[in-house]
Amino acid sequence: MARRLLSEVHPIFYFLSVWFRRLITYLMWSFEGKPFASLKSTEKLSYRVKKHQSVLIRKLGDTDMQLQHNKVINLSIAIERIDGIIIRPGETFSFCKLVGLTTKRKGYLPGILLSCGEAKPGIGGGICQIANLIHWLVIHSPLTVTKRYHHSFDPFPDDRRVLPFGSGATVFYNYIDYQFMNCTPYTFQLRLWLSEKCLEGELRVDQNLDFAYHVFEKDHQFLKIGNKYFRKNEIWRNKIIKRKSGEILETELVTKNFAEIKYVPDAYEQTDEVIYEGHNIT
Repeated sequence: MARRLLSEVHPIFYFLSVWFRRLITYLMWSFEGKPFASLKSTEKLSYRVKKHQSVLIRKLGDTDMQLQHNKVINLSIAIERIDGIIIRPGETFSFCKLVGLTTKRKGYLPGILLSCGEAKPGIGGGICQIANLIHWLVIHSPLTVTKRYHHSFDPFPDDRRVLPFGSGATVFYNYIDYQFMNCTPYTFQLRLWLSEKCLEGELRVDQNLDFAYHVFEKDHQFLKIGNKYFRKNEIWRNKIIKRKSGEILETELVTKNFAEIKYVPDAYEQTDEVIYEGHNIT
């Protein structure tokens, strides 16, 4: 029998564990001396690096659709804290530091949260969709991702999903954060807005870059290991020169993904054991 964590024994221990971690993060913000991006501007920087949109309302298993509509409200509140943010050379973007704690007092409603191996309602649920979109924009740029977490499981089969599996980021205030740093001589800007059907966003820059990035997926596979199902892939990107018809400067592995899924895929490979990142999964 697997040993239970203290935070799993009683809700009070979970509450104390969460706030202990949050306190540690508050202290790190205060004393590590990292310059965080905080300046916002309503004026767009001159050049677009990348634009993307994601559908607001999707059918996710048998979850209550009202949670999806609540999510749209949550997104509208959160993007107000990020839209127009300027990331100057040497600065770090922190999702949690900008958005803050999602509470009823701020107008947040119950949405879908992925926690402890299941999808369940929670205040502020759904704002990870913003982190997903931002991460997709950032990996199409020379910005450096310094902190990123992905969901430990995939709860729903694809429904109008257009990005590769595992190309997003999850957040949970404030210690499961999404951060990137501007180690370039350029100034960047994030813009976010809601259209009728989509969350939309773009990454802009103050100078016209002569290079771009193409992000692609490799080795996607569904596996059945014992009585559980898993999904794996790799995400890569090519840095290309714009003026030379896409000549590749370099190819880079962005991330490897491996996660349990909570549904039965249409096709999969049966295996008894797999080694992932040095760990045996049986």
